[in-house]
Amino acid sequence: MKSIDLVFRSDINGGLRHLKLANVKSDLDAETVKSIMQQIIDSKIFVDKNAELLYAKPVSAVYIDEQDHILFEEK
Repeated sequence: MKSIDLVFRSDINGGLRHLKLANVKSDLDAETVKSIMQQIIDSKIFVDKNAELLYAKPVSAVYIDEQDHILFEEK
């Protein structure tokens, strides 16, 4: 399973915020992902109680390859 970790700088104290999405397309290029991140910012749907943006500036995006490692499975 592939996921993507989108990292943004927050308007609140300039801290970093992560938005992790699972089961994503794995062929997106950097410009496409930056554009999507900017759309998330522009939508202003992630704000705190003072209407400050939780996701204010794109910082990075990382694909993550995840493999399930079954330790045991009872059936």
